[in-house]
Amino acid sequence: MRGNHDLEFTSFPNDVLRHMVSFLPLEQAVRTSILSSRWRAIWLPEQFTTEEVEEIAAMLLGPAAVHQIWKLCFLTGDETVHILARKGVNGEVRLEFEEMQEEMTSFRLKLEPEVLAGGFSSSVRTLHLRSVNNLGKDFSSTLFSRCQFLESLKLQHCRGLQILDLEANDCFRSLEVSDCPEMENITISARNLHFFSYQGVTPLIQLKNTSKLVEVSLNFDGLGENREFDSEDVVALLASLEEMQILTIKGWFLECLCSAGVIFRWLEFKLNKLKELYWIDSHMNKRNRDSLACFLNICPSLEKLHIKIDPSRNRVPCPFFHHYLHEPHLWMDNATVECNTSELKHLKMVEVLGYTGEEDQLLLMNLLFKKGDKLDSITVTSRENRSWQVAKTPQSQLKQTWNWNDDNKESKKSFLSLLMEDFLGFLYPAKAELCYNTFWF
Repeated sequence: MRGNHDLEFTSFPNDVLRHMVSFLPLEQAVRTSILSSRWRAIWLPEQFTTEEVEEIAAMLLGPAAVHQIWKLCFLTGDETVHILARKGVNGEVRLEFEEMQEEMTSFRLKLEPEVLAGGFSSSVRTLHLRSVNNLGKDFSSTLFSRCQFLESLKLQHCRGLQILDLEANDCFRSLEVSDCPEMENITISARNLHFFSYQGVTPLIQLKNTSKLVEVSLNFDGLGENREFDSEDVVALLASLEEMQILTIKGWFLECLCSAGVIFRWLEFKLNKLKELYWIDSHMNKRNRDSLACFLNICPSLEKLHIKIDPSRNRVPCPFFHHYLHEPHLWMDNATVECNTSELKHLKMVEVLGYTGEEDQLLLMNLLFKKGDKLDSITVTSRENRSWQVAKTPQSQLKQTWNWNDDNKESKKSFLSLLMEDFLGFLYPAKAELCYNTFWF
């Protein structure tokens, strides 16, 4: 019976099936194409060729009753522009340009005020541009300028793009830029921008009139071929993020700032509203651990700290700097680092993903316990995806239960052996005895 129902279901006309899946978000709806050849048939793009760019713009900007997909072709000069276009009922438009065409170097985007002459109103709220090339940039800029109620823009995989200049109106809330390997300069002016995410080589980023920016992700993957690390530009960027509440940043990037001479305790500003910090790197060693401790000096209101150690990520080396001016306690003994790290009076939650039990990870956890008055436990998750809590024991309680200064070495050995046995038993129940027998203190 179930097979008969499936047969009846897929026997519906394409228009009916497309109407049904239009109740799903556009991205999820398109994924139904992998279910079977029958579903794939409803997502075959309609071919639309014209010499009138205005006709294509009207198609994309107007409302849609069902999700639609087109293969658009139009002339610009003597060249033909090819675009795979998807339009959703919820005001989402996705444009993917043909990658073989000429790459662009600069991209100017400007959103007009919410009300335009002639009473034209666009239904587009989310615009996703992928692989924009030199032939398609003018069309993309024109389309963008007419999306007067646009809230979100995603710009992805634009090879050759070096300069992005974006000016938006008060409706604009979110900007994501990723995988643009030649990017050198980004300038953004958007008064109501709440979210900004960048992934790729490190460019010069200038934020103007973005005082309402709440969440920022600076997922830098290294320096571009022709770009040097300029700490003054980065400090200026951080200073423009004083209203930010959530930040994602790479460990190697903080290490570069410290190596380049930035002394966070001496900066003229603090990130007083930063509540949540995501620190990401392929590894943790003394240098990027101490750099994180230094950065925390400008995060007095921090409540949540997420540390992700992911060895699958590319390891980015810190560039060599010709001077040695940096925080005086950097990369010295751990006690000196602790003395020069500010109190984290609001820190309540810490999680460590990719935990391996290495010394630098343990020393960082110990530092956070000492500086975080409200931090009672840390959640750690191993690379095998096993999680547990590491709790802080008050010093007074520790003295009542165990005196570490006791000269009885056998008691110390028994205590540590029992602790290790319990710990390994939790992580690897089947192998606890074997691991315990090979442990020696």
